[in-house]
Amino acid sequence: MKTLDTNDWLVLNSIIYKIYTVEDEKKMRIAFLEQLKMIIDFDAADFYLAKDEGVNGETGLVNPVAYNCDCVSGDYDALDYSRGILYSGKSMVYRETDIIDDEKRKISEYYQKVYKPNNWHYSMQIILAKDKQFLGVATLYRSIGKDNFEYDDIFLVDMLRDHLSFRLSKERKNRLENPHKWTIMEAAEEFQLTRREEMVLQCIMEGKDKEEICNELVISVNTFKKHSLNIYRKLGVNNRVQLFKKILEKE
Repeated sequence: MKTLDTNDWLVLNSIIYKIYTVEDEKKMRIAFLEQLKMIIDFDAADFYLAKDEGVNGETGLVNPVAYNCDCVSGDYDALDYSRGILYSGKSMVYRETDIIDDEKRKISEYYQKVYKPNNWHYSMQIILAKDKQFLGVATLYRSIGKDNFEYDDIFLVDMLRDHLSFRLSKERKNRLENPHKWTIMEAAEEFQLTRREEMVLQCIMEGKDKEEICNELVISVNTFKKHSLNIYRKLGVNNRVQLFKKILEKE
């Protein structure tokens, strides 16, 4: 069992603090991955939310954030050999090799289409659930040639699992209890916004001006204007006032 040093405790406490205090849920997930890198070695990561179940009980992964990679396409969700565990409603942390033999992994369609093109081999998954409700999943990846994650890594992440589950459960409850406005995630899905357009919309709804958005997203003014016009067109609005009304009143 790993003995935590002072730095480990400081980072863990900082992560827990941000889980509860970073108001924007998406920024919280980004901060979580960035700070986790300080105590666990990984080369890339993504963090998805569970899709709120519709009338047909449909499942899926939505609204991803990523660290040092493009998010794995949701098109591959059906190929994931951990899908049964993912949607079981149980919160857990495990290495991929704990649920499937490594040689079988390497010849699977999911490995060939997701891991190999990104030069990844080993991974560790953090499945988040509360009251038997699947809430989200974060996956940490290590590049080909690196050693597998250790049980000490699982031990560290497991200390954060319940905190993340509680925060995501609270966010889900707020979404379901306040259905009369779009979340950024819902608007992006409903109006088929690109990932970049979703990020611009998030910044606009936070009240940031053009210069702030360009600096935060590292884009030019012309690129910002292009994304803004696309957002307006897709949502059927002409300016920020109409945009705010559309999102906040779900018109």
